[in-house]
Amino acid sequence: MFGICNLAIIPLRFEPSDRSEIVSQVLFGEHFEILEQLKQWSRIKMQYDDYEGWVDFKQYQLISESSFNQLSEDANILNADLIEYITAPNNILIPIPLGSSVSFLNYNEINTSNFDFEGTKISGIKTKKGLINTAFLYLNAPYLWGGKTPFGIDCSGFTQMVYKLNGYKLLRDASQQATQGEPLSFIEESEPGDLAFFDNEEGKIIHVGIIMEDNYIIHASGKIRIDRLDHLGIYNPEINKHTHKLRVIKKII
Repeated sequence: MFGICNLAIIPLRFEPSDRSEIVSQVLFGEHFEILEQLKQWSRIKMQYDDYEGWVDFKQYQLISESSFNQLSEDANILNADLIEYITAPNNILIPIPLGSSVSFLNYNEINTSNFDFEGTKISGIKTKKGLINTAFLYLNAPYLWGGKTPFGIDCSGFTQMVYKLNGYKLLRDASQQATQGEPLSFIEESEPGDLAFFDNEEGKIIHVGIIMEDNYIIHASGKIRIDRLDHLGIYNPEINKHTHKLRVIKKII
C-alpha cells in the first residue's frame, strides 16, 4: 500500500502513539510506502529518503502503486515561498510550508480533492551558489527536534531541506548525511554550501551545518543562526565559547 500527505504537515513518530517522539515530519505532497498497519497507526517509509516512522492513519490519502511510481519518477515541484496556500473547492485554503511538494496536483487520479496551487514553484538542479541564499530563508527559524519547516526545524532537517530545494538529495539524519560526499582535509578547502559535521564525546555524529564564506557557518542551534567555524568547531560569539566539536567536512556537490 502507498500514501501521500494531503495536509500541511504531519508528525512522523518513533512509535505508534501520540505521546511518542517526533523523529521527522511529512510535508504536504510527500509520498511514501505503507509497511505496516495497526488500528490507528501506519508505519511508513518515505520515498524521498527511505526514512521510517509512524503516522496517524487519518492524516494521509491512499494512492495506487502506479501513482506512487509515477510521482517517484517525476522531478519534484516544490513550493518556493515560506508559506503559501493550496486552494480547495468552496474557497477553502490550506497553508503549506516552504519545500512542500505540489507535483501530484497535476494528476487527477491523485488530486481527487481538486486542489489548486498558484504560488511560486521551484524544480530541478540548481547551482551550488543557490544553497546559501536558500539557507537564509530559514534564518531565525526555531529549533525543533524532527522539524523540517521554517516554523520549527532541526539541524539535519535544515540541511536536507536546503539541498532539496536546490535539487540535491540528502538523507534525513546528520549521521546518515555524513556518509555522503567526499571528505575534505582542511576548512580552507571548503566552499560555501559544503557541509560540516560535529560529534560528541563518544564520537557519534550529532550535528551538521552549512559552510559559508570567510569561515562562517549557518546551522540550527536554538534557532537557525550564523556562527564562526574554525578547526576546533563552531564558535558562538554571544557566549564566547565553542559549542560543537568539528569531526569532518564533506563536499556533497
